Amino acid sequence: MKIDISDKYKPLFQTNKEIDTYIITGGRFSSKSYSVALASVLMAYQRRHRILFGRYTNISGKDSTFPEVSEKIDLLGLSSYFDIQTNRIDCYNDSKIVFKGFKASSNNQTANLKSLKDFSCLIVEESEEIPDYDTYEKVSLSIRGNSNEDEEPNIKILILNPTSKEHWIFKHFFTDRGVKEGFNGVKDNVCYIHTNYLDCIKYVPNDIINSFELMKKNNPKRYKNVVLGGWLDKAEGVVFDNWNVGDFPEDLPIIYGMDFGYVNDPTTLVAVATDKNNIYIKGLLYKKEMSTNQIINFLSKTVKSTDLIIGDSAEPRLISEIRQGGFNIKRCQKGKDSIKNGLAKMQEKKIIIVEDTNLTVELNNYVWNDKKSNIPIDDYNHYIDAIRYAYQRHNKNKIFVI
Repeated sequence: MKIDISDKYKPLFQTNKEIDTYIITGGRFSSKSYSVALASVLMAYQRRHRILFGRYTNISGKDSTFPEVSEKIDLLGLSSYFDIQTNRIDCYNDSKIVFKGFKASSNNQTANLKSLKDFSCLIVEESEEIPDYDTYEKVSLSIRGNSNEDEEPNIKILILNPTSKEHWIFKHFFTDRGVKEGFNGVKDNVCYIHTNYLDCIKYVPNDIINSFELMKKNNPKRYKNVVLGGWLDKAEGVVFDNWNVGDFPEDLPIIYGMDFGYVNDPTTLVAVATDKNNIYIKGLLYKKEMSTNQIINFLSKTVKSTDLIIGDSAEPRLISEIRQGGFNIKRCQKGKDSIKNGLAKMQEKKIIIVEDTNLTVELNNYVWNDKKSNIPIDDYNHYIDAIRYAYQRHNKNKIFVI
């Protein structure tokens, strides 16, 4: 049976021992899921791949991924060669397609994958949900079913709707490798496939095409991201869109905010001033793996001993040591809704920042995790948390320990 798909997807249906990773990007109606589902069935049937097919979030038989694949088995006329069960499909040739979520249901940890073995292919739908490279690596390391040099390499296929250029996928597979967005081809061991609705336009309903053309006219930025599958400089749903670059007024009262990190997160220091209409921010420190002595040494060159610093109360020992080092540092007081209330206060004014790459990245990527509940993501907030500590101390409603 001949099934019409874009030529751009042909590498998925071919054996190439030089490729072990496929990055599939595109916008709406670009046939990403359709084409990969087709490929997965043929990879199992023709090439005997044992496939782990899933998403970062939990998956069940009711998830769209499972029926998408089982439908393609019928479309290809191969039903007699597959045994379709709940959350798995077995093939007569001992290959298999197993559907699984990679995120543990109770928290942000990756589910235990030790029980998974003998897989030669990983396919991840909506892989933009994977929070970082380390999480992806834990999952991908379970794919080691092919070890014989005569066999095809173990394969990883990431399907995604592009988000912000600060996402680890863009950094790891595009920026670090010198690959431009929208590229179709092979670089090193990675095959890039990018499509949009124009690649399969004869299958797109006219009303959808009309809505896309209207979006292109009225909201070109959204059209580029959602329809064409372009990467955004700024993530959608950012907490702060009320900011721009400007000067810092040294004549206003300054309070410093400090957030602490070490291996995974940076220690940060910001200077914060405010007037009737604006919050002024100057980033001063954004560095990982700083010892207490290194922090004290930095502060001695940056602030006066009388300057007020509001630090993260989760590190009372560190705050005590910095105070013993001769600095006027106080603990912030955290409590119910302190983040939500602090962000709401910051949104009441215009934010003016001294140009700073790390601060710009955070403001462009600090998004709502749950907009209705005003809960932001717990990421891109190392500077922002420090700003919140200092700015809330500026307000009359002092919720900080003084």
